Amino acid sequence: MADEADDRGPKPGDEGLVRERFVEKAKRTLGRVPFLEEASAAYYCALDPKTPRHVKAVLIGALAYFIMPVDVVPDFLAVFGFTDDAAVFWAAWRTVAAHVDDGHRERARRLVESLKGDV
Repeated sequence: MADEADDRGPKPGDEGLVRERFVEKAKRTLGRVPFLEEASAAYYCALDPKTPRHVKAVLIGALAYFIMPVDVVPDFLAVFGFTDDAAVFWAAWRTVAAHVDDGHRERARRLVESLKGDV
């Protein structure tokens, strides 16, 4: 029987999945996702050891949804493909944005700039 705590917070695999796939997803969606810099700041906040656990849980969940290849509205659909990702992300962002600091935002800006250079 699963422990009740298993249903709370990000699962270890979710954080690993986000760590492993976020930058590649960011690279693939560059220029198509208007919230990419905020998502990148959320990524750095979620990985920051100083970030409270409940904030990490919200961010990891939203970022995991963003990077998953299968979701409610498939990402390959023109115009509508990222609307569900955006809705999930913005709901999470509004909840925990106060925990995203200038350092997270700066790292995000640098990541997005470096991805632009790679394209």
